[in-house]
Amino acid sequence: MKVLAISPHPDDETLGCGGTLLRHVAEEDSLFWLVVTETYEPQWSAETIQVKAAEVMRVASAYKMRQCFKLGFPTIRLDTIPLADLIGRIRDVIQEVKPEVVYLVHGGDVNSDHAIVFTATMSVLKTFYMRKWGVRRVLSYETLSSTEAAPPLSHHLFVPNVYRDITPYIEQKVEIMGLYESETHSDPWPRGPSAIRALARYRGASIGVDYAEAFMLIREVD
Repeated sequence: MKVLAISPHPDDETLGCGGTLLRHVAEEDSLFWLVVTETYEPQWSAETIQVKAAEVMRVASAYKMRQCFKLGFPTIRLDTIPLADLIGRIRDVIQEVKPEVVYLVHGGDVNSDHAIVFTATMSVLKTFYMRKWGVRRVLSYETLSSTEAAPPLSHHLFVPNVYRDITPYIEQKVEIMGLYESETHSDPWPRGPSAIRALARYRGASIGVDYAEAFMLIREVD
């Protein structure tokens, strides 16, 4: 099975569905990764940009990604990019990969890049196009420090209805997050190791396992 994880920023996929991706690897599925944005000068130094690029490659290797697509749009500035341009680039990747399952950030996140990527991807994954490209399921994931930080309004809420047991993979997920040395938080901040374990423990308790990840099923075509 082909699986595509879509990340507005490189660390989103590890926070949101890293354990599930590791489970896909164990099940011998083929993983593909689409990273929409990257850092840029002069907002970031050339050295920092190189560090972050190296982090992406190390993480891709840790997940045994079959291919990593980097669109190169400016991070935290997707609101300055014509939406049609973003839709076209995402469509190109989905047409090439033809994934059966797509993992996507939650559309109600407080992070503006997350909301824009969700909107653009769902414009690509209209139901009739899903059938054309073989996409069966679209699941959105929660991202620590972005999903729970959104205002308490109905259109921002993350309401999970799909759970994946990641008990065997929780420590590896935390280790992979540690590869993002420029992005990780120390405890007790939202992206620190204890917070990652705590959210997974809470989601696990919901289904009676030690650790889990939760998703919203956005669309399924069978």
